[in-house]
Amino acid sequence: MKKIAIINGPNLNLLGEREQEIYGTQHFEDYLSMLSEKHDEIEFSYFQSNVEGELINALQEVALEVDGILLNAAGYSHTSVAIADTIRAIDAPVVEVHISNIHAREEYRQHSLTAQYCKVVLPALGLIHMNWG
Repeated sequence: MKKIAIINGPNLNLLGEREQEIYGTQHFEDYLSMLSEKHDEIEFSYFQSNVEGELINALQEVALEVDGILLNAAGYSHTSVAIADTIRAIDAPVVEVHISNIHAREEYRQHSLTAQYCKVVLPALGLIHMNWG
């Protein structure tokens, strides 16, 4: 069984409540349940924090235990050299995920410091569109 860690950054604990016109109305826990049911061949783990250092610790801790990491570092994608360095330092493949299309948003959101060390970057149009096949 494949093991995938999902690591979400700041304010993603508010999904379903905040800026619904951008992020939708679905809470992440409900989305994770749906994802797990749809892909029963994958063991998902989930971690969310609003704290940069905790995200770095989580990346380092799961890197040797999983087949891949889906990372939504949220605002830290655009600002965190430390998270970018962590992605570069670990062996686990990291896929950067965004719930919104960062290229259609404010200019400061259009550049990701972490993307250059990820295998793939996936912008989306809300959780509902993140179907994952």
